[in-house]
Amino acid sequence: MVFDYFAHRRTCIAKQQERDDRIKSLPAEFHALLTPSDTAILRRSVAETVADVKAGTLNPVEILTAYGKKALKAHEATNCLTEIMISNAIDWAKGCNKDGPLAGMPVSMKDTTGVAGFDACIGYSAWAFKPIQKDSPLVRLLKDAGAVPFVKTNVPITLLSFESFNDVFGRSTNPHGKGFAPGGSTGGEAALLAYGGSRIGIGTDVAGSVRAPAHYSGIYTIKSSMHRFLKSGNPTSIAGQIGVPAVYSPMTRTLEDLETFWRALMSMKPWEYDFSCIPLPWREIDLSGKKLKFGIMWSDGVVAPSPACRRALSDVVQALRNEGHETVILDPPSPFEALKIGSGLLFADGLKIAERPMRTGETNDPGALQAHRMLRLPTVLRKLYTWYIRYIQRDSLYADLVETCYEKTAEEYYDLIAKREGYRSKWFDMWNEEGLDFVLTVPNAIPAVPHGGMKHGFKSCGYTLLFNLLDYSAGVIPVTHVDKNLDKLPANFKPNNAVEASTYALYDSDAMHGLPVGVQVVGRRLQEEHVLEAMKLIEQALKKEDKDYKLLETL
Repeated sequence: MVFDYFAHRRTCIAKQQERDDRIKSLPAEFHALLTPSDTAILRRSVAETVADVKAGTLNPVEILTAYGKKALKAHEATNCLTEIMISNAIDWAKGCNKDGPLAGMPVSMKDTTGVAGFDACIGYSAWAFKPIQKDSPLVRLLKDAGAVPFVKTNVPITLLSFESFNDVFGRSTNPHGKGFAPGGSTGGEAALLAYGGSRIGIGTDVAGSVRAPAHYSGIYTIKSSMHRFLKSGNPTSIAGQIGVPAVYSPMTRTLEDLETFWRALMSMKPWEYDFSCIPLPWREIDLSGKKLKFGIMWSDGVVAPSPACRRALSDVVQALRNEGHETVILDPPSPFEALKIGSGLLFADGLKIAERPMRTGETNDPGALQAHRMLRLPTVLRKLYTWYIRYIQRDSLYADLVETCYEKTAEEYYDLIAKREGYRSKWFDMWNEEGLDFVLTVPNAIPAVPHGGMKHGFKSCGYTLLFNLLDYSAGVIPVTHVDKNLDKLPANFKPNNAVEASTYALYDSDAMHGLPVGVQVVGRRLQEEHVLEAMKLIEQALKKEDKDYKLLETL
Protein backbone atom coordinates (compact mmCIF):
# COMPACT_ATOMS: atom_id res chain seq x y z
CA MET A 1 0.00 0.00 0.00
CA VAL A 2 2.71 2.50 1.00
CA PHE A 3 4.93 1.49 -1.90
CA ASP A 4 1.95 1.82 -4.25
CA TYR A 5 1.35 5.39 -3.06
CA PHE A 6 4.98 6.39 -3.57
CA ALA A 7 4.95 4.77 -7.03
CA HIS A 8 1.88 6.88 -7.83
CA ARG A 9 3.58 10.09 -6.71
CA ARG A 10 6.78 9.29 -8.64
CA THR A 11 4.76 8.57 -11.78
CA CYS A 12 2.84 11.85 -11.53
CA ILE A 13 6.05 13.85 -11.13
CA ALA A 14 7.73 11.99 -13.99
CA LYS A 15 4.74 12.39 -16.29
CA GLN A 16 4.51 16.13 -15.69
CA GLN A 17 8.26 16.41 -16.21
CA GLU A 18 7.92 14.56 -19.51
CA ARG A 19 5.27 17.05 -20.60
CA ASP A 20 7.47 20.00 -19.61
CA ASP A 21 10.50 18.51 -21.35
CA ARG A 22 8.55 17.95 -24.56
CA ILE A 23 7.49 21.59 -24.53
CA LYS A 24 11.01 22.87 -23.78
CA SER A 25 12.57 20.72 -26.51
CA LEU A 26 10.40 22.17 -29.27
CA PRO A 27 12.11 24.32 -31.92
CA ALA A 28 12.58 27.97 -30.95
CA GLU A 29 9.78 29.20 -33.20
CA PHE A 30 7.19 27.48 -30.99
CA HIS A 31 8.34 29.56 -28.02
CA ALA A 32 8.29 32.86 -29.90
CA LEU A 33 5.51 35.44 -29.79
CA LEU A 34 2.66 35.07 -32.24
CA THR A 35 3.39 36.94 -35.45
CA PRO A 36 0.80 38.76 -37.58
CA SER A 37 1.08 35.84 -40.00
CA ASP A 38 0.30 33.39 -37.17
CA THR A 39 -2.71 35.43 -36.13
CA ALA A 40 -4.00 35.51 -39.69
CA ILE A 41 -3.76 31.72 -39.87
CA LEU A 42 -5.56 31.27 -36.57
CA ARG A 43 -8.42 33.47 -37.72
CA ARG A 44 -9.08 31.46 -40.86
CA SER A 45 -11.84 28.88 -40.85
CA VAL A 46 -11.01 25.21 -41.33
CA ALA A 47 -12.46 25.33 -44.85
CA GLU A 48 -10.32 28.35 -45.76
CA THR A 49 -7.19 26.80 -44.29
CA VAL A 50 -7.69 23.51 -46.12
CA ALA A 51 -8.37 25.36 -49.39
CA ASP A 52 -5.11 27.30 -48.98
CA VAL A 53 -3.14 24.10 -48.42
CA LYS A 54 -4.69 22.49 -51.48
CA ALA A 55 -3.91 25.60 -53.53
CA GLY A 56 -0.32 25.59 -52.31
CA THR A 57 -0.55 29.06 -50.76
CA LEU A 58 -0.20 27.85 -47.18
CA ASN A 59 2.32 25.38 -45.80
CA PRO A 60 1.06 22.78 -43.25
CA VAL A 61 4.16 23.34 -41.10
CA GLU A 62 3.35 27.06 -40.90
CA ILE A 63 -0.18 26.19 -39.82
CA LEU A 64 1.10 23.75 -37.21
CA THR A 65 3.52 26.35 -35.89
CA ALA A 66 0.75 28.93 -35.41
CA TYR A 67 -1.55 26.46 -33.66
CA GLY A 68 1.30 24.95 -31.66
CA LYS A 69 2.27 28.37 -30.31
CA LYS A 70 -1.32 29.23 -29.44
CA ALA A 71 -1.92 25.82 -27.83
CA LEU A 72 1.09 26.30 -25.58
CA LYS A 73 -0.26 29.70 -24.55
CA ALA A 74 -3.61 28.08 -23.82
CA HIS A 75 -1.84 25.48 -21.70
CA GLU A 76 -0.01 28.15 -19.72
CA ALA A 77 -3.35 29.81 -19.01
CA THR A 78 -5.53 26.74 -18.34
CA ASN A 79 -3.36 23.60 -17.93
CA CYS A 80 -5.35 21.94 -20.70
CA LEU A 81 -2.75 19.70 -22.39
CA THR A 82 -1.56 16.18 -21.61
CA GLU A 83 0.42 14.65 -24.48
CA ILE A 84 2.52 17.13 -26.46
CA MET A 85 2.86 15.51 -29.89
CA ILE A 86 4.11 18.58 -31.76
CA SER A 87 7.62 17.23 -32.49
CA ASN A 88 6.12 14.25 -34.29
CA ALA A 89 3.42 16.42 -35.82
CA ILE A 90 6.07 18.43 -37.67
CA ASP A 91 6.90 15.33 -39.71
CA TRP A 92 3.22 14.45 -40.05
CA ALA A 93 2.56 17.96 -41.39
CA LYS A 94 5.38 17.69 -43.91
CA GLY A 95 4.02 14.41 -45.25
CA CYS A 96 0.28 15.07 -44.87
CA ASN A 97 -2.21 14.32 -47.63
CA LYS A 98 -2.59 17.73 -49.28
CA ASP A 99 -5.55 16.50 -51.31
CA GLY A 100 -7.54 15.33 -48.28
CA PRO A 101 -10.65 17.05 -46.89
CA LEU A 102 -8.66 18.16 -43.81
CA ALA A 103 -5.39 18.87 -45.60
CA GLY A 104 -2.83 20.35 -43.22
CA MET A 105 -5.33 21.10 -40.44
CA PRO A 106 -4.10 20.53 -36.87
CA VAL A 107 -6.52 18.49 -34.75
CA SER A 108 -6.51 18.26 -30.98
CA MET A 109 -8.05 15.32 -29.16
CA LYS A 110 -9.13 14.08 -25.78
CA ASP A 111 -6.51 12.10 -23.87
CA THR A 112 -8.49 8.89 -24.43
CA THR A 113 -7.69 8.90 -28.15
CA GLY A 114 -5.16 6.24 -29.16
CA VAL A 115 -2.15 7.69 -30.98
CA ALA A 116 0.76 5.33 -31.62
CA GLY A 117 3.83 6.12 -29.52
CA PHE A 118 1.96 8.21 -26.94
CA ASP A 119 0.22 7.41 -23.68
CA ALA A 120 -3.53 7.50 -23.22
CA CYS A 121 -3.45 7.17 -19.44
CA ILE A 122 -6.63 9.30 -18.99
CA GLY A 123 -5.46 10.43 -15.57
CA TYR A 124 -4.58 7.01 -14.11
CA SER A 125 -0.95 6.97 -13.02
CA ALA A 126 -0.89 3.17 -13.40
CA TRP A 127 -1.52 3.61 -17.15
CA ALA A 128 1.22 6.20 -17.65
CA PHE A 129 4.37 5.38 -19.63
CA LYS A 130 2.55 2.65 -21.52
CA PRO A 131 2.35 4.13 -25.01
CA ILE A 132 -0.32 3.03 -27.46
CA GLN A 133 1.11 0.55 -29.99
CA LYS A 134 -0.91 1.56 -33.05
CA ASP A 135 -3.14 4.40 -34.15
CA SER A 136 -6.83 3.92 -33.50
CA PRO A 137 -9.13 3.85 -36.55
CA LEU A 138 -10.11 7.46 -35.81
CA VAL A 139 -6.50 8.65 -35.88
CA ARG A 140 -5.78 6.68 -39.06
CA LEU A 141 -8.78 8.29 -40.74
CA LEU A 142 -7.73 11.77 -39.63
CA LYS A 143 -4.21 11.29 -40.98
CA ASP A 144 -5.52 9.87 -44.25
CA ALA A 145 -7.77 12.93 -44.52
CA GLY A 146 -4.67 15.13 -44.28
CA ALA A 147 -5.22 16.24 -40.68
CA VAL A 148 -2.30 16.67 -38.28
CA PRO A 149 -2.89 15.45 -34.69
CA PHE A 150 -0.74 17.69 -32.48
CA VAL A 151 -1.87 17.69 -28.83
CA LYS A 152 -4.02 15.69 -26.45
CA THR A 153 -6.10 17.24 -23.71
CA ASN A 154 -6.96 16.78 -20.06
CA VAL A 155 -9.79 14.80 -18.44
CA PRO A 156 -11.06 13.87 -14.97
CA ILE A 157 -9.93 10.56 -13.56
CA THR A 158 -12.67 7.93 -14.20
CA LEU A 159 -14.10 10.26 -16.92
CA LEU A 160 -17.25 10.62 -14.80
CA SER A 161 -17.27 14.33 -14.05
CA PHE A 162 -18.00 17.78 -15.46
CA GLU A 163 -14.64 18.92 -14.09
CA SER A 164 -11.21 17.95 -15.45
CA PHE A 165 -8.73 17.09 -12.70
CA ASN A 166 -6.41 14.20 -12.01
CA ASP A 167 -3.16 13.76 -10.07
CA VAL A 168 -1.16 12.95 -13.19
CA PHE A 169 -1.75 16.20 -15.09
CA GLY A 170 -3.42 18.47 -12.55
CA ARG A 171 -6.47 20.70 -12.87
CA SER A 172 -7.69 22.38 -16.05
CA THR A 173 -9.33 25.78 -15.70
CA ASN A 174 -11.93 27.66 -17.71
CA PRO A 175 -10.42 30.39 -19.94
CA HIS A 176 -13.45 32.57 -19.14
CA GLY A 177 -12.76 32.37 -15.39
CA LYS A 178 -9.87 30.58 -13.66
CA GLY A 179 -11.98 29.68 -10.64
CA PHE A 180 -14.32 27.55 -12.74
CA ALA A 181 -14.14 24.20 -14.53
CA PRO A 182 -14.03 24.10 -18.34
CA GLY A 183 -16.27 21.05 -18.19
CA GLY A 184 -15.69 17.34 -18.29
CA SER A 185 -14.91 14.83 -19.12
CA THR A 186 -13.67 16.52 -22.32
CA GLY A 187 -12.76 19.65 -20.37
CA GLY A 188 -9.17 20.19 -21.46
CA GLU A 189 -10.33 20.07 -25.06
CA ALA A 190 -13.04 22.66 -24.41
CA ALA A 191 -10.55 24.98 -22.70
CA LEU A 192 -8.12 24.69 -25.61
CA LEU A 193 -10.80 25.39 -28.22
CA ALA A 194 -12.31 28.29 -26.29
CA TYR A 195 -8.87 29.85 -25.87
CA GLY A 196 -8.19 29.52 -29.59
CA GLY A 197 -5.38 26.99 -29.40
CA SER A 198 -7.28 24.69 -31.75
CA ARG A 199 -10.25 24.98 -34.09
CA ILE A 200 -11.32 21.34 -34.27
CA GLY A 201 -11.04 18.62 -31.67
CA ILE A 202 -12.32 15.21 -30.61
CA GLY A 203 -14.18 14.31 -27.42
CA THR A 204 -16.38 11.59 -25.96
CA ASP A 205 -19.81 11.70 -24.35
CA VAL A 206 -21.64 9.24 -22.10
CA ALA A 207 -23.61 11.64 -19.89
CA GLY A 208 -22.77 15.04 -21.36
CA SER A 209 -19.00 14.91 -21.70
CA VAL A 210 -18.82 17.01 -24.87
CA ARG A 211 -22.02 18.98 -24.30
CA ALA A 212 -21.32 20.18 -20.74
CA PRO A 213 -17.81 21.40 -21.75
CA ALA A 214 -19.30 23.17 -24.79
CA HIS A 215 -21.85 24.86 -22.50
CA TYR A 216 -19.26 25.71 -19.82
CA SER A 217 -16.61 26.99 -22.22
CA GLY A 218 -18.55 28.57 -25.07
CA ILE A 219 -17.84 26.27 -28.02
CA TYR A 220 -19.82 24.05 -30.41
CA THR A 221 -20.45 20.32 -30.54
CA ILE A 222 -22.85 17.67 -31.77
CA LYS A 223 -23.00 14.46 -29.78
CA SER A 224 -23.49 11.70 -32.30
CA SER A 225 -25.71 8.69 -31.96
CA MET A 226 -23.99 5.38 -31.33
CA HIS A 227 -22.24 3.83 -34.36
CA ARG A 228 -22.14 7.05 -36.42
CA PHE A 229 -18.70 8.26 -35.29
CA LEU A 230 -15.50 6.22 -34.97
CA LYS A 231 -14.89 4.82 -31.50
CA SER A 232 -12.99 1.51 -31.41
CA GLY A 233 -9.34 1.14 -30.51
CA ASN A 234 -9.30 3.85 -27.84
CA PRO A 235 -8.89 3.27 -24.08
CA THR A 236 -11.76 4.09 -21.74
CA SER A 237 -12.48 4.04 -18.02
CA ILE A 238 -15.48 1.69 -18.21
CA ALA A 239 -14.67 -0.84 -20.89
CA GLY A 240 -17.72 -2.84 -21.90
CA GLN A 241 -20.27 -0.34 -20.61
CA ILE A 242 -22.99 -0.21 -23.27
CA GLY A 243 -26.10 0.33 -21.17
CA VAL A 244 -25.78 4.06 -21.83
CA PRO A 245 -24.23 4.57 -25.28
CA ALA A 246 -20.83 6.30 -25.08
CA VAL A 247 -19.77 8.02 -28.28
CA TYR A 248 -16.88 9.95 -29.80
CA SER A 249 -17.91 13.30 -31.24
CA PRO A 250 -16.35 16.45 -32.71
CA MET A 251 -15.97 19.79 -30.91
CA THR A 252 -15.11 23.06 -32.62
CA ARG A 253 -14.59 26.75 -32.06
CA THR A 254 -17.23 27.82 -34.60
CA LEU A 255 -20.37 26.35 -36.13
CA GLU A 256 -18.93 26.68 -39.62
CA ASP A 257 -15.95 24.58 -38.55
CA LEU A 258 -18.26 22.00 -37.00
CA GLU A 259 -20.01 21.50 -40.33
CA THR A 260 -16.71 21.31 -42.20
CA PHE A 261 -15.36 18.74 -39.76
CA TRP A 262 -18.46 16.52 -39.83
CA ARG A 263 -18.58 16.57 -43.62
CA ALA A 264 -14.87 15.82 -43.91
CA LEU A 265 -15.03 12.84 -41.58
CA MET A 266 -18.09 11.37 -43.24
CA SER A 267 -16.56 11.82 -46.70
CA MET A 268 -13.77 9.47 -45.60
CA LYS A 269 -16.27 6.59 -45.11
CA PRO A 270 -15.53 5.88 -41.43
CA TRP A 271 -17.21 2.47 -41.69
CA GLU A 272 -14.23 1.38 -43.79
CA TYR A 273 -11.90 2.18 -40.85
CA ASP A 274 -13.96 1.14 -37.85
CA PHE A 275 -16.12 -1.98 -37.62
CA SER A 276 -18.42 -0.22 -35.13
CA CYS A 277 -19.56 2.44 -37.65
CA ILE A 278 -22.67 1.95 -39.74
CA PRO A 279 -22.36 2.79 -43.47
CA LEU A 280 -24.34 6.00 -43.38
CA PRO A 281 -22.94 8.80 -45.58
CA TRP A 282 -23.54 12.46 -44.82
CA ARG A 283 -26.98 13.51 -46.05
CA GLU A 284 -27.87 16.88 -47.50
CA ILE A 285 -30.59 18.51 -45.39
CA ASP A 286 -32.16 21.83 -46.34
CA LEU A 287 -34.40 23.43 -43.72
CA SER A 288 -34.38 26.91 -45.22
CA GLY A 289 -37.85 28.29 -45.86
CA LYS A 290 -39.52 25.56 -43.79
CA LYS A 291 -41.63 26.26 -40.72
CA LEU A 292 -40.40 23.90 -38.05
CA LYS A 293 -41.87 22.70 -34.77
CA PHE A 294 -39.66 22.85 -31.69
CA GLY A 295 -40.62 21.20 -28.42
CA ILE A 296 -39.28 23.20 -25.48
CA MET A 297 -38.27 21.25 -22.37
CA TRP A 298 -38.10 24.03 -19.79
CA SER A 299 -37.20 21.67 -16.95
CA ASP A 300 -36.20 18.07 -16.37
CA GLY A 301 -38.36 17.94 -13.25
CA VAL A 302 -35.31 17.54 -11.03
CA VAL A 303 -33.32 20.78 -11.21
CA ALA A 304 -34.98 23.86 -12.73
CA PRO A 305 -32.72 25.91 -15.02
CA SER A 306 -30.93 28.81 -13.37
CA PRO A 307 -31.91 32.35 -14.44
CA ALA A 308 -28.89 32.53 -16.78
CA CYS A 309 -29.67 29.24 -18.51
CA ARG A 310 -33.38 29.95 -18.74
CA ARG A 311 -32.65 33.35 -20.27
CA ALA A 312 -30.48 31.76 -22.96
CA LEU A 313 -33.21 29.26 -23.81
CA SER A 314 -35.84 32.04 -23.81
CA ASP A 315 -33.75 34.10 -26.23
CA VAL A 316 -33.56 31.17 -28.64
CA VAL A 317 -37.28 30.42 -28.36
CA GLN A 318 -38.18 34.06 -29.06
CA ALA A 319 -35.77 34.30 -32.00
CA LEU A 320 -37.31 31.18 -33.55
CA ARG A 321 -40.84 32.49 -33.04
CA ASN A 322 -39.85 35.73 -34.72
CA GLU A 323 -38.77 33.67 -37.71
CA GLY A 324 -42.19 32.02 -37.90
CA HIS A 325 -41.28 28.67 -36.35
CA GLU A 326 -43.66 26.96 -33.94
CA THR A 327 -42.59 26.33 -30.37
CA VAL A 328 -44.59 24.24 -27.92
CA ILE A 329 -44.06 23.52 -24.25
CA LEU A 330 -43.05 19.90 -24.05
CA ASP A 331 -44.40 17.51 -21.45
CA PRO A 332 -42.04 14.59 -22.13
CA PRO A 333 -41.97 11.16 -20.56
CA SER A 334 -40.49 11.73 -17.11
CA PRO A 335 -36.82 12.80 -17.46
CA PHE A 336 -36.41 11.73 -13.83
CA GLU A 337 -37.19 8.18 -14.89
CA ALA A 338 -34.36 8.47 -17.42
CA LEU A 339 -32.00 9.74 -14.70
CA LYS A 340 -32.78 6.73 -12.53
CA ILE A 341 -32.40 4.25 -15.37
CA GLY A 342 -29.27 5.91 -16.78
CA SER A 343 -27.46 6.26 -13.47
CA GLY A 344 -28.41 2.69 -12.59
CA LEU A 345 -26.85 1.45 -15.82
CA LEU A 346 -23.72 3.63 -15.58
CA PHE A 347 -23.06 2.59 -11.97
CA ALA A 348 -24.28 -1.00 -12.34
CA ASP A 349 -20.87 -2.41 -11.41
CA GLY A 350 -20.57 -0.16 -8.36
CA LEU A 351 -17.82 1.89 -10.11
CA LYS A 352 -15.46 -1.09 -9.76
CA ILE A 353 -14.16 -1.01 -13.34
CA ALA A 354 -13.60 2.75 -13.37
CA GLU A 355 -11.76 2.66 -10.03
CA ARG A 356 -9.84 -0.57 -10.65
CA PRO A 357 -6.74 1.15 -12.12
CA MET A 358 -6.51 3.65 -9.25
CA ARG A 359 -3.54 3.37 -6.95
CA THR A 360 -3.37 3.88 -3.20
CA GLY A 361 -3.76 7.54 -2.38
CA GLU A 362 -4.77 8.55 -5.91
CA THR A 363 -7.21 11.44 -5.79
CA ASN A 364 -10.69 10.66 -7.04
CA ASP A 365 -13.05 13.20 -8.56
CA PRO A 366 -15.23 14.71 -5.78
CA GLY A 367 -18.43 13.76 -7.60
CA ALA A 368 -17.31 10.22 -8.37
CA LEU A 369 -16.21 9.92 -4.73
CA GLN A 370 -19.71 10.81 -3.54
CA ALA A 371 -21.15 8.18 -5.87
CA HIS A 372 -18.56 5.66 -4.62
CA ARG A 373 -19.59 6.19 -1.01
CA MET A 374 -23.26 5.82 -1.79
CA LEU A 375 -22.69 2.68 -3.87
CA ARG A 376 -20.65 1.10 -1.07
CA LEU A 377 -23.22 1.85 1.64
CA PRO A 378 -24.38 -1.37 3.34
CA THR A 379 -27.90 -2.38 2.37
CA VAL A 380 -29.34 -1.81 5.86
CA LEU A 381 -27.86 1.68 6.11
CA ARG A 382 -29.03 2.59 2.60
CA LYS A 383 -32.57 1.53 3.46
CA LEU A 384 -32.51 3.51 6.71
CA TYR A 385 -31.12 6.56 4.92
CA THR A 386 -33.77 6.25 2.21
CA TRP A 387 -36.50 6.01 4.85
CA TYR A 388 -35.13 9.12 6.59
CA ILE A 389 -35.05 11.13 3.34
CA ARG A 390 -38.51 10.00 2.26
CA TYR A 391 -40.42 10.34 5.53
CA ILE A 392 -38.45 12.77 7.70
CA GLN A 393 -37.09 15.15 5.05
CA ARG A 394 -40.12 14.45 2.82
CA ASP A 395 -37.99 14.39 -0.33
CA SER A 396 -39.37 11.46 -2.32
CA LEU A 397 -37.38 12.35 -5.46
CA TYR A 398 -33.99 12.14 -3.78
CA ALA A 399 -35.11 9.08 -1.83
CA ASP A 400 -35.87 7.33 -5.12
CA LEU A 401 -32.34 8.08 -6.37
CA VAL A 402 -30.65 6.89 -3.19
CA GLU A 403 -32.80 3.77 -3.12
CA THR A 404 -31.50 2.64 -6.52
CA CYS A 405 -27.84 3.56 -5.91
CA TYR A 406 -26.20 0.19 -5.41
CA GLU A 407 -24.30 -2.44 -7.37
CA LYS A 408 -26.67 -4.41 -9.59
CA THR A 409 -26.94 -8.14 -10.22
CA ALA A 410 -27.03 -9.40 -13.78
CA GLU A 411 -30.78 -9.89 -13.45
CA GLU A 412 -31.26 -6.31 -12.23
CA TYR A 413 -29.06 -5.03 -15.06
CA TYR A 414 -31.20 -6.79 -17.67
CA ASP A 415 -34.29 -5.32 -16.04
CA LEU A 416 -32.77 -1.84 -16.43
CA ILE A 417 -32.05 -2.50 -20.10
CA ALA A 418 -35.69 -3.50 -20.56
CA LYS A 419 -36.79 -0.30 -18.80
CA ARG A 420 -34.47 1.70 -21.05
CA GLU A 421 -36.10 0.23 -24.13
CA GLY A 422 -39.55 0.93 -22.75
CA TYR A 423 -38.56 4.51 -21.99
CA ARG A 424 -37.21 4.96 -25.53
CA SER A 425 -40.53 3.74 -26.86
CA LYS A 426 -42.37 6.42 -24.86
CA TRP A 427 -40.22 9.16 -26.37
CA PHE A 428 -40.66 7.68 -29.85
CA ASP A 429 -44.43 7.82 -29.49
CA MET A 430 -44.41 11.31 -27.95
CA TRP A 431 -42.22 12.70 -30.74
CA ASN A 432 -44.54 11.28 -33.40
CA GLU A 433 -47.72 12.38 -31.66
CA GLU A 434 -46.43 15.94 -31.21
CA GLY A 435 -45.09 16.08 -34.77
CA LEU A 436 -41.80 17.55 -33.57
CA ASP A 437 -38.82 18.47 -35.67
CA PHE A 438 -36.49 19.20 -32.74
CA VAL A 439 -36.37 19.54 -28.98
CA LEU A 440 -34.70 22.47 -27.25
CA THR A 441 -33.53 22.54 -23.65
CA VAL A 442 -30.61 23.67 -21.52
CA PRO A 443 -27.40 21.58 -21.43
CA ASN A 444 -27.26 21.90 -17.64
CA ALA A 445 -29.19 23.75 -14.97
CA ILE A 446 -26.28 26.10 -14.22
CA PRO A 447 -23.23 27.48 -16.04
CA ALA A 448 -19.70 26.23 -15.29
CA VAL A 449 -19.22 24.89 -11.78
CA PRO A 450 -16.49 26.26 -9.51
CA HIS A 451 -13.56 23.93 -8.91
CA GLY A 452 -14.59 21.11 -6.59
CA GLY A 453 -18.24 21.83 -7.37
CA MET A 454 -18.99 18.33 -8.60
CA LYS A 455 -19.00 17.24 -4.97
CA HIS A 456 -22.41 18.92 -4.83
CA GLY A 457 -23.41 18.99 -8.50
CA PHE A 458 -22.61 15.47 -9.72
CA LYS A 459 -26.25 14.35 -9.54
CA SER A 460 -27.37 17.21 -11.80
CA CYS A 461 -26.70 15.72 -15.23
CA GLY A 462 -30.24 14.88 -16.28
CA TYR A 463 -30.41 17.33 -19.19
CA THR A 464 -27.57 15.56 -20.98
CA LEU A 465 -27.77 11.96 -19.71
CA LEU A 466 -31.36 11.84 -20.97
CA PHE A 467 -30.27 12.02 -24.60
CA ASN A 468 -27.47 9.51 -24.16
CA LEU A 469 -30.04 7.06 -22.82
CA LEU A 470 -32.27 7.77 -25.83
CA ASP A 471 -29.25 7.69 -28.17
CA TYR A 472 -30.46 10.91 -29.81
CA SER A 473 -28.22 13.31 -31.71
CA ALA A 474 -27.76 16.42 -29.58
CA GLY A 475 -25.79 19.60 -30.17
CA VAL A 476 -24.83 22.56 -28.01
CA ILE A 477 -24.60 26.10 -29.31
CA PRO A 478 -23.25 28.96 -27.16
CA VAL A 479 -25.87 31.71 -26.88
CA THR A 480 -24.92 34.30 -24.27
CA HIS A 481 -22.90 35.02 -21.13
CA VAL A 482 -23.94 35.22 -17.49
CA ASP A 483 -24.97 38.74 -16.53
CA LYS A 484 -24.69 39.50 -12.82
CA ASN A 485 -27.61 41.91 -13.00
CA LEU A 486 -29.99 39.98 -15.27
CA ASP A 487 -29.35 36.52 -13.85
CA LYS A 488 -29.63 36.88 -10.10
CA LEU A 489 -31.46 34.16 -8.23
CA PRO A 490 -34.78 35.44 -6.82
CA ALA A 491 -34.58 36.20 -3.09
CA ASN A 492 -37.53 33.90 -2.44
CA PHE A 493 -36.05 30.91 -4.33
CA LYS A 494 -36.53 27.65 -2.50
CA PRO A 495 -35.23 24.34 -3.89
CA ASN A 496 -37.73 21.54 -4.33
CA ASN A 497 -35.41 18.63 -3.55
CA ALA A 498 -31.90 17.80 -2.35
CA VAL A 499 -30.50 17.53 -5.87
CA GLU A 500 -31.73 21.01 -6.73
CA ALA A 501 -30.49 22.37 -3.39
CA SER A 502 -26.96 21.03 -3.87
CA THR A 503 -26.86 22.32 -7.45
CA TYR A 504 -28.03 25.80 -6.55
CA ALA A 505 -25.48 25.99 -3.73
CA LEU A 506 -23.02 26.48 -6.62
CA TYR A 507 -24.96 29.18 -8.48
CA ASP A 508 -23.70 32.74 -8.00
CA SER A 509 -24.42 35.18 -10.84
CA ASP A 510 -21.90 37.69 -9.48
CA ALA A 511 -19.03 35.17 -9.42
CA MET A 512 -20.20 33.63 -12.71
CA HIS A 513 -20.50 36.96 -14.54
CA GLY A 514 -19.13 36.54 -18.08
CA LEU A 515 -19.23 32.73 -18.18
CA PRO A 516 -20.73 31.22 -21.37
CA VAL A 517 -24.26 29.85 -21.48
CA GLY A 518 -25.41 27.44 -24.18
CA VAL A 519 -28.58 25.81 -25.44
CA GLN A 520 -29.03 22.16 -26.38
CA VAL A 521 -30.56 21.27 -29.75
CA VAL A 522 -31.84 17.70 -30.00
CA GLY A 523 -32.81 15.59 -32.98
CA ARG A 524 -33.78 11.97 -33.19
CA ARG A 525 -31.39 9.08 -33.50
CA LEU A 526 -28.76 9.42 -36.24
CA GLN A 527 -29.95 12.91 -37.20
CA GLU A 528 -26.64 14.73 -36.83
CA GLU A 529 -27.16 16.57 -40.14
CA HIS A 530 -30.61 17.77 -39.05
CA VAL A 531 -29.25 19.02 -35.73
CA LEU A 532 -26.48 20.91 -37.49
CA GLU A 533 -29.00 22.63 -39.76
CA ALA A 534 -31.17 23.55 -36.77
CA MET A 535 -28.14 25.04 -35.02
CA LYS A 536 -27.45 27.12 -38.13
CA LEU A 537 -31.05 28.38 -38.16
CA ILE A 538 -30.79 29.34 -34.50
CA GLU A 539 -27.50 31.13 -34.95
CA GLN A 540 -28.88 33.07 -37.92
CA ALA A 541 -32.04 33.97 -36.01
CA LEU A 542 -30.06 35.28 -33.04
CA LYS A 543 -27.76 37.23 -35.34
CA LYS A 544 -30.75 39.06 -36.84
CA GLU A 545 -31.58 40.30 -33.35
CA ASP A 546 -27.99 41.32 -32.59
CA LYS A 547 -27.76 38.52 -30.05
CA ASP A 548 -25.09 36.47 -31.78
CA TYR A 549 -22.55 34.89 -29.45
CA LYS A 550 -19.15 36.57 -29.15
CA LEU A 551 -16.25 34.10 -29.04
CA LEU A 552 -13.51 34.59 -26.48
CA GLU A 553 -10.58 36.45 -28.00
CA THR A 554 -7.20 36.03 -26.32
CA LEU A 555 -3.91 37.77 -27.05
